[in-house]
Amino acid sequence: MDDKRLSATLSAVELVRKGCTSAFDLFVEVPCPSRDGLDAVAEGYAAVGIRAVIAPMMADRTLYQALPGLTESLPVPLQNQVRKLPAAPLETSIAACREILKTWSHDHTRLRPALGPTIPLHCSDEFLVACRDLAREFGVRLQTHLAETKAQAVLGLAKYGRSLTRHLESLGVLGPGCSAAHAIWLDDDDIGRLAATGTSVVHNPMSNLRIGSGVAAARRLLSAGVRLGIGTDASNTSDGQNMFEALRLAAFLSRICSPDTSEWLSAEEVFHAATRGSAEILGFERLGVLEPGYAADIVFLDLRHINYVPLRAPLRQLVFTENGAAIDSVMIDGRFVLRHGTMLTVDEARLRAHAAEAVERLDRANAAARQQSAALADIIGRFCLGQARAPFAAHRRLPDGQNAGKGL
Repeated sequence: MDDKRLSATLSAVELVRKGCTSAFDLFVEVPCPSRDGLDAVAEGYAAVGIRAVIAPMMADRTLYQALPGLTESLPVPLQNQVRKLPAAPLETSIAACREILKTWSHDHTRLRPALGPTIPLHCSDEFLVACRDLAREFGVRLQTHLAETKAQAVLGLAKYGRSLTRHLESLGVLGPGCSAAHAIWLDDDDIGRLAATGTSVVHNPMSNLRIGSGVAAARRLLSAGVRLGIGTDASNTSDGQNMFEALRLAAFLSRICSPDTSEWLSAEEVFHAATRGSAEILGFERLGVLEPGYAADIVFLDLRHINYVPLRAPLRQLVFTENGAAIDSVMIDGRFVLRHGTMLTVDEARLRAHAAEAVERLDRANAAARQQSAALADIIGRFCLGQARAPFAAHRRLPDGQNAGKGL
C-alpha cells in the first residue's frame, strides 16, 4: 500500500505544481480493488491537499479474453501463458466496491469514491450493469474508456453488432452520472446519444497524441450539447500531468479537424471545459468559478513572466502560451498548498528519496514481467494495427492513402 500512496502523492504534487486543484483518478489495483488500496490513494491526495474523485479501474476479462482473435494470433507457448492470466470474478470486484462505498471515511467534500469499469470490451455486460447499479445505489460517478482507439471501435462493432456507445446505452450505463474518457471513434449518431443521455466526455489530447489514438471531435461534441472536460490521462500515456499543455493541445488540435475557423475551439471554450466543465464531471457543483459561494481554488500566475509580457489578452495568453512556468502559488479551498514555489503540505526532498528507492525496488521485482510484456508488445501492436485498417464510418486521424478526402 505504501507504493500506491507514494504514486498518488507524486501525482498530486505534480498536478498542484502544474496548476490543477482537482482530479479524477482511475487507478489500477490487481487482481481487484481493495479498501486498503483506495485508502492509500486517498491518503496520498489528502496529504498534498488536492481534491480528488478516486475510482478503481477494473474489469472481469483480461486483454486476451476481451479482444477476439488476439490469443489465437500468438505463438502457441505464449497462448498457453496468457490463458493462465487471471481476471477477478465479477462478484469479487463488485463485493469489494460495495464495501468500499459503504465504509468510505474520508472527507467527502474533498475526496470521493467512484467506479471505473475500464473498457467496455474488457467488461462483461453483467459486470457493466452491476457497476451501473452500484453507482446509482451509492450516488457516485462512473467513468469508462469509450472508443479510445479504432481497434476498440471496430472490435466492438463486430462483437455487439452496434457501436460501443449504442451498446452502453442499451445497458443503461450512459447518463448524467457517467463520463466517457477519450470518446474518439464516434460517429454523429453516437455523439447524439451521449448528448441525449447527459453523458459527459473527458478529452485527453496529450494521451491521444502520445499513443496515436486519433483526435476527438471536440467541436461536434460541444455543438451537440455534450458536457466536455479536459484531462491529462495517466503519466504512462501522456508523460506528465500538465493541464496547461492539455488546454493548448485541445485548442490547437481542433484546427486540424476543419479549415473553417468557426469550427475551432476558442480559448474561452477550452478554459470553460477545463474549469467549470471538468468540475461538473467530477461532481463538484460549487467549483471551477471565482465567485462568492464557490470553493476558493485559485492558481496565482506571475504576470512578470515572459509568457505575459506584454499583457494583452490574458485568457488567450493563459490557454495558448502558459506551460506552468509562471505558476507562483496554488490555493485549494482557501488554503495555500503551494506558495511562492514551495510546497507547504509535503516534504518534496523526502518524497524524491522515497520515489528513487521505490523505482529501483520495483524494477527489480518486475523484471520478469517486463521481459514477458516486451515479447508480447510487437504481436499485440500488429494485431491492433490490423483491426485499425478495417473500414469504419468515422475517421479520426489525418487522411492517409485509404481515407484521403474523407476528413476527420
